[in-house]
Amino acid sequence: MAPVLELLADGQELRLQDVRDRLAPKLGISEEDRQERINSGTPRFDNRVHWAITYLYQAGLLQRPRRGVVQITDRGVEVLKANPERVDNEVLDQFEEFRAFKSRTRPARSTPTSPGVEDQSTPQEKISSAIDEANEVVAAEILERVQQADFVFLERLVLRVLAAMGYGGPTGSIRHLGGPGDGGVDGVIRQDPLGLDEIYVQAKRFATHRTIGRPEIQAFVGALHGAQADRGIFVTTSTFTADATEYAERVNARVVLIDGPALARLMVQHNIGVQDQQRYVLKRVDEDFFEEL
Repeated sequence: MAPVLELLADGQELRLQDVRDRLAPKLGISEEDRQERINSGTPRFDNRVHWAITYLYQAGLLQRPRRGVVQITDRGVEVLKANPERVDNEVLDQFEEFRAFKSRTRPARSTPTSPGVEDQSTPQEKISSAIDEANEVVAAEILERVQQADFVFLERLVLRVLAAMGYGGPTGSIRHLGGPGDGGVDGVIRQDPLGLDEIYVQAKRFATHRTIGRPEIQAFVGALHGAQADRGIFVTTSTFTADATEYAERVNARVVLIDGPALARLMVQHNIGVQDQQRYVLKRVDEDFFEEL
């Protein structure tokens, strides 16, 4: 991670491919070395650079001003000055954003591991943890893309995610209502052909630092009452305040809140805006085979 920061220390934007191409000779990585691949088929060097950039980005040391481009931040410059020889997870742990990222990808343990004690996770648990971490990275990148899109894209995206989750069903329907005069709702889900069971949807696109408070949820509840509905889903690309969450839980209408990270995870889970990159097969002994011989 330190060599990546050093390469970007001048503050200029650099394409990911240029980062790899310039970093390799600085680290003494030959063209032959760059052909070495891990089991998934990905070049080992490219994979290491990718994860270095990912961790630095999650810690706020790098930013992505455009697609496929990275740039050092002021925080990154400060960290490089303080740690010119080595930047590792211990250094990144001082930043709340990185700790939050790691906590989202760390599986719950029934028995905590004490410092200095070897990790007792099984191979299956380690594989699952690695997949969760990789998917969390993808979810973070997805959320960034969604925040950069316009509000109509978000409204249609939310309805598509809800459809993938099974809302609307084989006999119902999902309709986009967003636009002027939408009455404070962006979509409606009919769970049955006659519309006796309806769910209204609101989608708000905000930057990560912006939060949705109680007033916005109250306005949505008012829109539900105006539509003579008692159920709704409020989705935002940012987060909700504790006051907003508490209000949604105790209001008469049934209101479900989905924040940006949750929306991104649902997209990953239901393959919306993502593709399968690699499949791994875990083998086990076929006991029946040995019994039959």
